[in-house]
Amino acid sequence: MITVLLGLGGALVYGAADFLGGLASRRVRPVRVAAVAALVGLVPLLVGFAVLGGRFSEQAVVAGVVAGLSGAVGVLLLYAALAIGPMSVLSPLTAVFSAVVPVVVALVRGTVLSPLGVVALVVAVVAVVLVAAVPDPGGARLTLRGVVTAAVAGCGFGGVVLGYDASPPDSGVATLLVARTLQVVLLGAAALVTLRLGGRVGTRPGGTPATTTTPDVRPVAGRVRPGRVQPGRVRPARALVFVVIGCGVFDAMANVFIQAGLHSSDDPSTLPVISVLNALYPIGTVVLAGIVLRERLTALQTTGIVLAFAASVGLAVS
Repeated sequence: MITVLLGLGGALVYGAADFLGGLASRRVRPVRVAAVAALVGLVPLLVGFAVLGGRFSEQAVVAGVVAGLSGAVGVLLLYAALAIGPMSVLSPLTAVFSAVVPVVVALVRGTVLSPLGVVALVVAVVAVVLVAAVPDPGGARLTLRGVVTAAVAGCGFGGVVLGYDASPPDSGVATLLVARTLQVVLLGAAALVTLRLGGRVGTRPGGTPATTTTPDVRPVAGRVRPGRVQPGRVRPARALVFVVIGCGVFDAMANVFIQAGLHSSDDPSTLPVISVLNALYPIGTVVLAGIVLRERLTALQTTGIVLAFAASVGLAVS
């Protein structure tokens, strides 16, 4: 039960970070929001390390490097995928790969799931697809390049979970700090590149701007949630600062939830359960969008949310 609660808690907090990142990304390029939020997220992790401690063993550092590199690569590749293809297909595809990759790794290791657990995981993956499905008004065509880029991005996000799973129990916040620091460096470098390139970044092939839709961002962990642009909603600069800070803090908290969930039990099924629940992060995003921005949930998204909670109950009792 505690594993499921931590997994769901992490997904919901991730969703909140996505929502705030999406608001900020309507005024600033997403990769720059991701870089700043990553830097902000270092602060609560440093406080947590000072209070709770942690051990920078070789295994903890390697696990942090894997998680940090995977997350940063996943973010950048998904930006590239959404710039050249329809988000209605590529975003769910990325979410599915992020959930399935750790499950496959667990099964290869010899993890055996109960029949109820298998059904619940399948239902949860279907829920991920439904909740992440967002209409793409840009009319982008689906290409092999976009599909491959989105799939590899999803594998990168799955690598984040695998990295945290490989961290030793005594590492505490150490692995999270290593991952976050690496992401700050990589995303910061990417943000500087976009700053140097200026207007040449963010265009579709043929010169069509790719800003008709703006990705809602989970900067540090590497998740990206596409959302529709609403040009009339302009936030003052001071509010933008608080939004980015909130995004970074929530994202750091979500990483803590996920790592704690992975180490909450010695049961081999913990990895697949956490990985699939983690991929349900769009629930938090779409619910907050409905409450704050009055955006309506589609019938598919509502169905996905219902299936997600049904799957969570199944995982809790399996």
